[in-house]
Amino acid sequence: MPAELSVLVFGLLAAASWGAADFSGGLASRSASALAVVFASQLLGIGVAVASALVRGEFSPTSVDVAWAAAAGAGGGIALVAFYRGLAGGRVSTVAPIAGVLAAAVPVVVGAILEGAPGVRQLVGIVVALAAVVLVSAATDEDKLPVEGAQRRSIALATVAGLGFGLFYVLIARVATGLVFWPLVASRVASLVTVGLVAVASRTAFGPLRGVLPLVVVAGVLDVGGNAGFLLAAQAGRLDVASILASLYPIVTVLLAIVVLRERVGPRHVFGMAAAIVAIGLIGGR
Repeated sequence: MPAELSVLVFGLLAAASWGAADFSGGLASRSASALAVVFASQLLGIGVAVASALVRGEFSPTSVDVAWAAAAGAGGGIALVAFYRGLAGGRVSTVAPIAGVLAAAVPVVVGAILEGAPGVRQLVGIVVALAAVVLVSAATDEDKLPVEGAQRRSIALATVAGLGFGLFYVLIARVATGLVFWPLVASRVASLVTVGLVAVASRTAFGPLRGVLPLVVVAGVLDVGGNAGFLLAAQAGRLDVASILASLYPIVTVLLAIVVLRERVGPRHVFGMAAAIVAIGLIGGR
């Protein structure tokens, strides 16, 4: 498969997996502690990643690879807790896109510094993709309420999550080409430790997961799938292109919110989704 096509396919697979995982995790966090949901999903992810690495026959990572992956996992764990708490306390169609825009911006800037500016067509595609996520985040007229209390807190959590996800993209992409699942094991171990420390520091009890365990399982498995897709995309091409494609995941999250939770959709949401299709064509076309 040509490298350009590989980036497109794996990047979009990452977006689809992450979007569905975040919807599942966010929905579970409405009935259970976000810390408990993240901890359980990351623990499950370790098992999935180990099994996948063994089946794939991956070579062992170096200590440098493990360090990059662990740093990514620590930041990603904090980001995921913030994201799930934001989804639990606010509108999915607002929180998810805010996080998505920031998550895309960090690696785009870093990628431009490390690899130089992308081609004109891909650069236009990146701009259109960012615009698509912003449009999808547009609230309907009924939702334009004063930003107070829980809404303000959700936006703040989405901001923390977006910056953390962007940092995860940059750090995890530093592992050696060919490695996918062993680095994800290291990142999840670091994420578990980080989430555990956050729970202790905040004196937050995990609490039971009865009734939401299926959602946690879906979130854990699909999160590993999204991470694997992003790593394969980043290894096949540019960091900024892989990141911007993977960062279209809020569109999947919002679509699921519209279908499952009956959240309202306005004209700007539709234009945003159409813009995403245009962006994909620009980034992946010849």
